[in-house]
Amino acid sequence: MTRPWQIGFGVVLTALAGFVDALGFIRLGGLYTSLMSGNTTQLAVALGHGEPLGAVLPALLIGAFLVGAVSGGAIAALCPPRWVTPAVLGLEAVALTAAVALAAEHAHVGVASLFLALAMGGQNAVLAHVQGFRAGTTFVTGALFAFGQKAALALAGRGPRLGWVGDGSVWLSLLVGAVAGTLAHAHLGIAALAIPAVVAAGLCLAATLFTLVYRRAPVTLTKI
Repeated sequence: MTRPWQIGFGVVLTALAGFVDALGFIRLGGLYTSLMSGNTTQLAVALGHGEPLGAVLPALLIGAFLVGAVSGGAIAALCPPRWVTPAVLGLEAVALTAAVALAAEHAHVGVASLFLALAMGGQNAVLAHVQGFRAGTTFVTGALFAFGQKAALALAGRGPRLGWVGDGSVWLSLLVGAVAGTLAHAHLGIAALAIPAVVAAGLCLAATLFTLVYRRAPVTLTKI
């Protein structure tokens, strides 16, 4: 897969993660479906306050994310390299579709949030690095740090003048995706979950077609 396609996939996937996380945050009252550091803190606070019931959902979300990460990693390890990207995106699309179905049936995220977390865990097996910066992951703390580092090197004249652009674009794509998710929820409610499911399915189809058309070149993006 060519570098422009890698970058495009990475930006869209990161925005999708922001979209899903915003929806989860709104519906779950401060918990996340992709940022597990926040859920780990929530889990620790609940346990520290002696509130085991309050620790259940953060723990389940972390567990679902881990299941998704293991599943995505297993697919990446077992699939022929050229089919890794469409296969992992297929897993993500199925998990997001299941979340949509469950949310529509019960009119709240509830169990659906676990499928969102599973999808986000799997997504991290699709992309890792694109020519020196992280893209397509569901967290951007590392990208933000790298952005600061590379900006400092550029200002000091010790690094490429535009070396920070890639990491900055990753952070910005998560921000834009989260804003879009918030606006979509305001207008569509829980039905907004259908948007990331359609996007993931579209990316899966695009990756599949790319693999079939360019049979001589590996389609898989750099794995974690």
